[in-house]
Amino acid sequence: MRVALQNDISAGVFSKTLLDIGNGKIPVHSSTGLISFPTSFCQFTTSKEELISKVFPNIDTNYKNYAWLSERAILAATNKDVNDLNIKIQSQINGQIHSFKSIDSIIDPNEVGSYPPEFLNSLDLPGLPPHYLQLKVGSVIIMLRNLNQPKLCNGTKLAVKRIMNNLIEATIIIGKFKGEDVLISRIPLMPTDFAIQFKRVQFPVRLAFAMSINKSQGQSLEEISSLLQIKIKGKPWPKEGPGRQ
Repeated sequence: MRVALQNDISAGVFSKTLLDIGNGKIPVHSSTGLISFPTSFCQFTTSKEELISKVFPNIDTNYKNYAWLSERAILAATNKDVNDLNIKIQSQINGQIHSFKSIDSIIDPNEVGSYPPEFLNSLDLPGLPPHYLQLKVGSVIIMLRNLNQPKLCNGTKLAVKRIMNNLIEATIIIGKFKGEDVLISRIPLMPTDFAIQFKRVQFPVRLAFAMSINKSQGQSLEEISSLLQIKIKGKPWPKEGPGRQ
């Protein structure tokens, strides 16, 4: 992980400690097989709820401030944690939740009988939207495909403005075109590096209050925290946290 926090003198300490952890230079307790983080490394939280409240305080009212939304995110290593965090954060926004189910199908007609729709629906792959997409007005989403470069491309963050049956109207909140409204429709998407060749027709977006570390590459953020799970000698520590402010 490369860390570059502008005007933050602790960034150098944080970066060095990350490297020391990765290189095995932090002492391991012989009795537990665990490590202790230096107190200067980061701020810690005791739960996902506390982490969310630190990064997205009073989101029930602040979600209308696009500048505020654009500068913060929570990073996590696994899609499961990302999805869990996004659902928890979105639930704090008032308003109706809109649900959209994808249409999944096998490309090779000879393989249709081997992969029923229920199995395809269960697949949650990097770079693909979920089968069951749930959105609210005000939610932060991220594009998963290039639709209209350079305005609407993979990695563009937006805030949902209006939700219709077959269209999402959203406002771009980062980059050169921030503040512009765009329309997003359902499109066919196919995974590029998956053994099963199938097609998913869905809106090419995911919730993006929380993002995977890989997906966050290239993003500029002012307020960022991470949900980390570290293993030393096969033992996880901590179960939840830490949060880097």
